[in-house]
Amino acid sequence: MQPPPPPDGHPPAGGPDGAPDRPEITSFLAARGADRMPHPGGTLLQHLVRVARLLNQWGAEPDVQVAGLCHASYGTAGFDQTLLSTTERPVLAELIGDRAEKLVHLYASCDRGVVYPRLSEARPVVFRDRFTDAEYTPPEPDIRAFLEITAANELDVLTHNAELAQRYGPDLYGLFADTRDLLSPAAWQSCAELAPSADRSA
Repeated sequence: MQPPPPPDGHPPAGGPDGAPDRPEITSFLAARGADRMPHPGGTLLQHLVRVARLLNQWGAEPDVQVAGLCHASYGTAGFDQTLLSTTERPVLAELIGDRAEKLVHLYASCDRGVVYPRLSEARPVVFRDRFTDAEYTPPEPDIRAFLEITAANELDVLTHNAELAQRYGPDLYGLFADTRDLLSPAAWQSCAELAPSADRSA
């Protein structure tokens, strides 16, 4: 699990054991208010940086790491505060690249109540966009990236909030166990820590 953020409130710098330092991105997110939004473990910005660092530790490709750093930009089904409107997608795409921005939008637009059960049931996975109610089938690389970011996000939240870990940990472990084939080995190893002790050998 990730260590807590520095006490001075600043996100940790990149380095050999963390995500590459992207000050232009973290500065942009801070300017949009991420450093003033409360979040388990400190602020939203600290959470975003920790998620990107965890993805880096798992060996995720750079676009996935950057998408993890920005994953809450448009809000999510579980976090209704936003840093940008979806009408500002070109702004974020110019900053982080088209591929990373599309992953941010995929993550933000996911109707979790519909999609999570589908992830556990069938392949390919049919997504529902919570902004438009449209349904479509993302390509597998995007599904894999989505799940990697989901795992990093949820593990960081549960690490920093014991009540949420007790309430949602078992269900999230079930989701990640059901989608183990789509997670990287490193991500699954981290997710397995959510398992009840009797299930950890599974």
